[in-house]
Amino acid sequence: MRLGMSVVGAVVAFTLLAGPVLAQATPYRTVDEAWGNLPGDREWGAVSAIYPAPDGQSIWIAERCGENTCIPHPDVDPILQFDLDGNLLQSFGAGEFAWPHGMYVDQEGNVWVTDALGFGDQPDGWGHIIIKFSPEGEKLMTLGERGVAGDGPNHFAKPSDIVVAPNGDLFVADGHDAGGNNRIVKLDSEGNFLMEWGETGSGDGQFSDPHALAIDSQGRLLVADRANNKLQIFTQDGEHIQSWTQFARISGMFIDENDILYAVDSESNQTRNPGWKRGVYIGSVVDGWVTEFIPDPEPDPDTSGTSGGEGVAVDALGNVYTAEVGPRTVQKHIRRGGDG
Repeated sequence: MRLGMSVVGAVVAFTLLAGPVLAQATPYRTVDEAWGNLPGDREWGAVSAIYPAPDGQSIWIAERCGENTCIPHPDVDPILQFDLDGNLLQSFGAGEFAWPHGMYVDQEGNVWVTDALGFGDQPDGWGHIIIKFSPEGEKLMTLGERGVAGDGPNHFAKPSDIVVAPNGDLFVADGHDAGGNNRIVKLDSEGNFLMEWGETGSGDGQFSDPHALAIDSQGRLLVADRANNKLQIFTQDGEHIQSWTQFARISGMFIDENDILYAVDSESNQTRNPGWKRGVYIGSVVDGWVTEFIPDPEPDPDTSGTSGGEGVAVDALGNVYTAEVGPRTVQKHIRRGGDG
């Protein structure tokens, strides 16, 4: 039996999250203290962007300059690289972002970050762009026009995420919020427009807040269609393959080298996606089975807008990291019996 249909997905998810099954399916322990040592007296702001370096030995993070926006702090670097012990290695990106949101680190170590907010009335404008940085922080490319929202081939409106295919093609989830562009944009490696697909709606190939992207070993593009509470799977030419609901209301995704999907739900409650629990759903993208779960620590999600992880990443040792917007922290989850 495969978890492709929403009814099957809901039944299996309920079984997974009920009683003793949940205890067996939670093989991680969460490190008690927040992860990542910030310099001086700096404190974490909202964090949603996180991704491992290609060798898995360091973690890249973008946070919102100690608050939920970097606009008041143009001299603060929002992009930070840490070793696996949480020691800061370097930082950059001051003055570039209003609201860093999604991140992808390609095989050359280049860091791509989306700005999912936009203000045209600020000096020089803010947001609506994606920036590519070298591993050392040199700005290599800007997609979109800073401070200018649009739905054409050269503009975005609050882009949520970006992923780079093995051949260098770029895919952008555009944009944040259910009332946005609700499209996927495909570009070549130089940022030239190739195609787009999607519109606002709840059907196959339609979106309501496409919030995160990932590509599996088959080359399929996975789109976290957050406000529709499902995951849509496409070819790289925009052909819809199937939709899954068993990974809940996805805010962030990461696929490891074994085609294991880590999908984090930071929003489900009795108003949004009732009957589902927040946390990290872990399972194979080959067959769709959800096999493990890291629960959100929020005891009463009905009273909070977002909690736990919104971004998720995995290092070379199999440790899971959650970037947390509401709690403004980063948490490390270590497999029980492992050395972290």
